Amino acid sequence: MTMGPFLEKIKDKKIILASGSPRRQALLRGLEVDFEVNVYPVDETVPTDIPSEYVAAYLSKLKAESHPHLPQEHEILITSDTVVIHKGKILGKPESEREAFDMIKSLSGSTHTVMTAVTLKGAKKQITLEDEAKVTFRFLEEDEIWHYVRNYKPFDKAGAYGIQEWIGFIGVSALEGSYFTVMGFPLHLVYQQLKKW
Repeated sequence: MTMGPFLEKIKDKKIILASGSPRRQALLRGLEVDFEVNVYPVDETVPTDIPSEYVAAYLSKLKAESHPHLPQEHEILITSDTVVIHKGKILGKPESEREAFDMIKSLSGSTHTVMTAVTLKGAKKQITLEDEAKVTFRFLEEDEIWHYVRNYKPFDKAGAYGIQEWIGFIGVSALEGSYFTVMGFPLHLVYQQLKKW
């Protein structure tokens, strides 16, 4: 495969993805860029006065600014965070099958918002990109929800579901915005920003 114009622009850059998410890693590979993964745990406690629609950006910035690796001139550190918001409330990662079931049941037959933020941090600049998508689920039967929860165990996913999995195949009836934003990585924004870098 010949090197496209995008890769020519960033061939001298070292990309560091500070995310253990296999979905984000797979999506970044889809841009045909080389990168390394360097994850650093962060206390994701959010101040109570931050509106839910700003939480993803807050956490994405926090992950970048708390990371011990300070990017050199040729490096770009990338962090990201995704939140699911339903009726003004953030649905985090479920800690049990029952909690996962209850989350998905609350999303059944309604529309919710997914906010994903990505922070790119270099030696001299830092920028946070935000994107929003609206996802509508058809009415889900309880046995469908239990099948998904017990077989796919979505305990590492905000809102207790992955749009790219079985529940997304059978349940999502409408999507407004980027599919990849719902997956947790708005590739179109990352690509555009890397081209400018």
